[in-house]
Amino acid sequence: MEKTVTEAIAYRRSVRIYKDDALDDEKVKQCLVNASLAPTSSNMQLWEFYHVTDKTKLKALAKVCFDQPAAKTAQQLVVVVTRKDLWRKRSKANLEFLKKGYGTKSKEDYSTREKFTLKYYSQLIPTLYMEFLGIFGALKYVFFQMVGLLRPIYRQVRNSDMRIVAHKSAALAAENFMVSMAAIGYDTCPMEGSDTLRVKKILNLPRGAEINMIIGCGLRDDKGVYGPRFRIPFEAVYHKV
Repeated sequence: MEKTVTEAIAYRRSVRIYKDDALDDEKVKQCLVNASLAPTSSNMQLWEFYHVTDKTKLKALAKVCFDQPAAKTAQQLVVVVTRKDLWRKRSKANLEFLKKGYGTKSKEDYSTREKFTLKYYSQLIPTLYMEFLGIFGALKYVFFQMVGLLRPIYRQVRNSDMRIVAHKSAALAAENFMVSMAAIGYDTCPMEGSDTLRVKKILNLPRGAEINMIIGCGLRDDKGVYGPRFRIPFEAVYHKV
């Protein structure tokens, strides 16, 4: 029986050694469907998920993950990729979805909220994501900081800031995936230790793609969890304001 959310979170551990037992591809795929339902900044969905089951690719990826056990013994791998370079395409998709929902009516008949939403994707999103050799980002940063002297304003407008936004959204999706896997008794291990350039070559990713994390997948071996869970006391990180 599938675990509750709380049970799945408690069950999930970073498993570094897996059994040779195979996973059901379709079940893993459904967990990735759950990943795609994660919250994402401005609903831009600047992510892609590479579900690796091919043995040759698995071996190649394990090597560029430095042959760490979580990659070397994994039955499958999931590579979470950010695609900030697809912002135009994703913004357009949002616009088309919204216009379809609003129906066939003239611009004058749009509600205030509808006008704002359309302007958000047609004007604000390009302002935030458009970049040219770092110059536009620097100009935006200065402008927004000056406006911020007068009123509250969004300040993370440089190219590096928008990369962070994309990676935060991808990380939320990755967590959805790992909790979903735990719910059906499958195990995972998120890995940052890899030669990301070589990972991109193995997966034939374009220049604008970035590796967010690689997730080892399988069924935990008896020695797969390296020790008891340690967490800083909750009182040390919880602040009620």
